[in-house]
Amino acid sequence: MEMVTKTAFDPSTGEVYEVEMPAPKEVRKGILELEFPPEGIRVKDAVPQLADKFQLSDEQRNAKYKSGSNIFYITVRGALTRFLKDGTLEQPNGKGTPYCLSQTPPRPPSHDPAPTPEPWVSVVEDNLSPTAEQSIETNYQQIQGELAADLLQRIKDNSPDFFEELVIDLLVAMGYGGSREEAGRAVGGRGDGGIDGVINEDILGLDVIYVQAKRWQGNVGEPPVRDFVWALQGRRARKGIFITTSDFTREARDYVTTIETKIVLIDGRQLAQFMIDYNVGVSVVKSYEIKRVDSDYFAEEGE
Repeated sequence: MEMVTKTAFDPSTGEVYEVEMPAPKEVRKGILELEFPPEGIRVKDAVPQLADKFQLSDEQRNAKYKSGSNIFYITVRGALTRFLKDGTLEQPNGKGTPYCLSQTPPRPPSHDPAPTPEPWVSVVEDNLSPTAEQSIETNYQQIQGELAADLLQRIKDNSPDFFEELVIDLLVAMGYGGSREEAGRAVGGRGDGGIDGVINEDILGLDVIYVQAKRWQGNVGEPPVRDFVWALQGRRARKGIFITTSDFTREARDYVTTIETKIVLIDGRQLAQFMIDYNVGVSVVKSYEIKRVDSDYFAEEGE
């Protein structure tokens, strides 16, 4: 089953963390495999059935966005909405009525004694429908997640040299290294004692940052990070960035907090988000502004 990484928020601790969730296309497939009761099924009833079907952990079932919305619930509701848009489902009796499979007739109203001639499937909207702004936020988060997954896959499909050059492009876009030409000349010594590149911390080159960029398959543990730190110490360097397309183990993250050398660990999720934020490898397709009424404008004097 294909999974995607989502950014979750724990309101009790304020911690932002990542959680693996079923990809939207897997959820859509799972919905069509559910056994719908004759009276239809609500989103809040479909969610636990799909969670059981995918064998989700408690963490996956309860993960929430920073807005407080349940991530898996939003994914299921988004899948149902997409079915409506592509014609798989329809609302023959208008908004607020059951969704029906488009190739079968709707069930007669409860007061109509006529029998239903053919089997049918319906999905009833949950009573708590989101506001338009919440819907936009939900769709935006889904688009961002799919974009991040696509970016990481394309990085993995290219060569290690391409990845290292991408990292330099990103760091320059973030304000490091001065010009791209200067940063490119600074890279030079790939594979030198665990160091893939060197980039200026500022445009004047008053300090340098050493870079390790690896397209790792599994999570990066403490040993590779320790080797990188030793390589920095051999150069009397004080700062380093270790970037991977996967993730770091807890031991690796704990290790960098116990040493004097300043090491920043950037995992695949953060890498993709930085690329999106700084427009590296992406382009803007559409942009929307959300506006509200300015109450002060309409307030007359004396009110």
